Amino acid sequence: MPQNTVIIALIAAAVFFTLGYLVRKFMAESKIGAAEVKAQLILEEASREAENKKREALVGAKEEVLRLRNEVEREHRERRSELQRLERRLLQKEETLDRKLEGVEKKEENLSRKEAELGALKEELNRVLQQEVQELERISGLSKEEAKTILLRDVEKEMQQEIAVLIKELENKARDEADRKAKEIISLAIQRCAADHVAESTVAVIPLPNDEMKGRIIGREGRNIRAFETLTGIDLIIDDTPEAVILSGFDPIRRETARMALEKLIADGRIHPARIEEMVEKAKKEIEIQLREAGEQAAFDANVHGLHPDLIRLLGRLKYRTSYGQNVLKHSVEVAYLAGLMAAELGVDAKIARRAGLLHDIGKSVDHEMEGPHVAIGVELAKKYKEHPEIIHAIAAHHGDEEPKTIEAVLVQAADAISAARPGARRETLESYIKRLTKLEEIANSFPGVDKAFAIQAGREIRIMVKPDKVDDLGAVRLVREIARKVENELEYPGQIKVVIIRETRVVEYAK
Repeated sequence: MPQNTVIIALIAAAVFFTLGYLVRKFMAESKIGAAEVKAQLILEEASREAENKKREALVGAKEEVLRLRNEVEREHRERRSELQRLERRLLQKEETLDRKLEGVEKKEENLSRKEAELGALKEELNRVLQQEVQELERISGLSKEEAKTILLRDVEKEMQQEIAVLIKELENKARDEADRKAKEIISLAIQRCAADHVAESTVAVIPLPNDEMKGRIIGREGRNIRAFETLTGIDLIIDDTPEAVILSGFDPIRRETARMALEKLIADGRIHPARIEEMVEKAKKEIEIQLREAGEQAAFDANVHGLHPDLIRLLGRLKYRTSYGQNVLKHSVEVAYLAGLMAAELGVDAKIARRAGLLHDIGKSVDHEMEGPHVAIGVELAKKYKEHPEIIHAIAAHHGDEEPKTIEAVLVQAADAISAARPGARRETLESYIKRLTKLEEIANSFPGVDKAFAIQAGREIRIMVKPDKVDDLGAVRLVREIARKVENELEYPGQIKVVIIRETRVVEYAK
């Protein structure tokens, strides 16, 4: 029994295996058939799409060929039209040229005919003149040369008296013309001269960042101010002027040295005797450099070359020398300008005139250190540095100590007088003050919305009236800052300037 059961189980297993295999094979064949059908459908669809795209490409290619053909035909038509237009223009030009050639040929024929006529007339005129000369010789009984001699002798006698009268008239006219020409040359030279006038005084105002700096400048028990005055030889005045101190002294170079040293000390902030001595020495070295640069610039401005280096340095010293309030270096450059311009107008040596004009007051650079008038000192300096004798003579004669012997010396003398006497030459300080106030008001008036501006308190305050309909309260705050900033950037002034904006709105009504 158990053996039969096993056999039945094996037979059942074999039957099930065979059935499973047959079922799987049937299912697989069904799937393969379905896949083949689907593949056939895909191939047919792809074939149809390929055929459609092929037809579309052919249609597009034909359209493109047609478009290109139309463009080529259009360009061909345009070129043919342009060629036809050019042909017409060429034909027109050829016709015009033919007409012009015909006209030129006719003019040439007319000219040839007129030349022949003129030749015949000239021959006839010469023949008539010969006949008239022969007839005159027969009537007068004189030859042509004899008649010419007699005629010239009579004319000469008549002209001698007229020439004498004419010479006298010309002399008087020349004298009057010379006076007029001299005035014209002088006025022209003054007009063309553009030299600046600089007037200086014996004091310099140094602005301070605040009033506390005054105490630091004075130092404990005044030791700083005493050391400063001892080292510089300049009086340092500290008064009630807000945020400013004053340097006073008659030596302009010492005063400038003191100014530079004090400004350096204020900027540095460390003020004590040792630091003061260091800054004064540094300022002296910088002054020496500035003297040389100022001399070189003056020589360049006056177009004078080849000066001795020591003379250039002495010229630079004139930058800090004044004469009746007029800066001597600017005055010397102006004299060189004027003398050179007048020399050029007169046709004399402008180089010598400019050089003599630039050096004519060179003696003033050391007249505080040497005895004698500046003219004599200038002559000695010019001789020492081997200047030309004509320049030495012009220096000696520019104040009339010697009689001028050259035109250049006379021109230097005249230019010196013009520069010293022309309006404004010795009033520059007042003019600078007025210009500063004017510039201050111009800065304020340059802003939109400003109605009026007034500089008051000697330029220490500017009061500005604004238009209330154009500047509101916040705008007034911004405007006052902008004006103050522009004043700081464009003006130089001692102390500080107070900027005040006034905005007023008025409402008026009348009771009737």
